[in-house]
Amino acid sequence: MSSAPIAAAPAHILELARRVLEIEAEAVRALADRLGDDFIAAVGLVLASRGRVIVSGVGKSGHIGRKFAATLASTGTPAYFVHAAEAAHGDLGMITADDVLIALSYSGSGEELLKIVPLIKRQGARLIAITGNPDSPLAREADVHLDGAIREEACPLNLAPTASTTAALALSDALAVALLDARGFGADDFARSHPGGALGRRLLTHVSDVMRSGPAVPRVAETALLADALMEMTRAGMGMTAIIGDGDGDRIIGIYTDGDLRRSLASGCNFSTARVADVMSRGPKTIHPEALAVEAAEMMERLRISQLLVADREGRLVGALNHHDLMLAKVI
Repeated sequence: MSSAPIAAAPAHILELARRVLEIEAEAVRALADRLGDDFIAAVGLVLASRGRVIVSGVGKSGHIGRKFAATLASTGTPAYFVHAAEAAHGDLGMITADDVLIALSYSGSGEELLKIVPLIKRQGARLIAITGNPDSPLAREADVHLDGAIREEACPLNLAPTASTTAALALSDALAVALLDARGFGADDFARSHPGGALGRRLLTHVSDVMRSGPAVPRVAETALLADALMEMTRAGMGMTAIIGDGDGDRIIGIYTDGDLRRSLASGCNFSTARVADVMSRGPKTIHPEALAVEAAEMMERLRISQLLVADREGRLVGALNHHDLMLAKVI
């Protein structure tokens, strides 16, 4: 085979690429028409299991199997991948009678898988096979067989696993999603298994995790002069200060923001003599520290405000946050 690159016409490249996508899309569409009682039985088998799902395969099917196991594990079905060849050399000890083995092999006659199937069955584990041949040895041994057959590979030589692996991936995704739904697995559950992802941050981060607290929270008493409030706003750098009831245990009675400052300037207010209580915004919106940070983001957007005071159940000031704090926490 020549190592020199062959220049192909752009039109031919695009035609071939579109043909690949059409073949693979058709392979997936055909799966939908074949779904039936066997698929329902496979879902029931996994749900009834007291153990875990073990996914196994070799070659390209093994790559699909690894992804399948990862998808199951992240959507409420405990699962892991075992390479068929390694299973025959000790990893088989990880499989128990309570488990369900899902074996992927397009031909259904792979030697490595067929070698471990009798051992799996002897232990009492159940077997689901995903193959492209319902009459294959693996399909015949299975408690449930899912038909992943395709009409043709997308490879022009009809040799490299292309449409067949796409079909197996789609069928495994369908099984994982059906199990997710049957278990009532929701967004909160997904976030708990993806704490490092964007959804995890949105659903697991609370206001108390991102708010500023202690001296970082700007505050002045209601008896303070407006000039003192401006100094406090400058010190904290949040574009606002909370106004606290004088001798009232940090109870929030108002807020003074950059917007209030602009209105004070427009009205010709005397900053040296005016009290902040005379120009503040009373009854500001607050949020509890145990609320989700995403709720704070939604509230700010809905109210078109840039800062939010955090109060306890008695309305006492415990923290503050702004858009920048939520952005740093990657909540928005």
